[in-house]
Amino acid sequence: MFITRREHFNAAHRLYREDYTDSRNLEVFGKCSNPNWHGHNYVLYVTIKGEVSPETGFVANLKTLGEIIHQHIIDKIDHKNMNIEVDFMKGRLASTENLAIAIWEELETPIKYIGAELHSVRVHETENNYVEYFGKH
Repeated sequence: MFITRREHFNAAHRLYREDYTDSRNLEVFGKCSNPNWHGHNYVLYVTIKGEVSPETGFVANLKTLGEIIHQHIIDKIDHKNMNIEVDFMKGRLASTENLAIAIWEELETPIKYIGAELHSVRVHETENNYVEYFGKH
């Protein structure tokens, strides 16, 4: 059985490499390399899987899953600059792909403690663009 929790956060970022010139960053990353940053209203979907408990009828309590997501992700990233304020994004290019990987890494272990397994992390950057990560295979 799969269940999904949806959350929202707002965050700023800049796509750039320090070893590139400003003109090279603009060439590779376009307007997303703006030195003054830009932001998105992200939508996060966390899907977990497991067996349905005969006692509760749940794979996991969605309220508990929401608390885990808030503690490990939302509270750290909402209304922040990913490049400089978010601990789990330190040392990473702040692409949506890398964000999904970092979120997975933050959530995988805490989700095991509620008796489920992380199945996927889906991050919508815009209404037209999203990434979905299923962990390392």
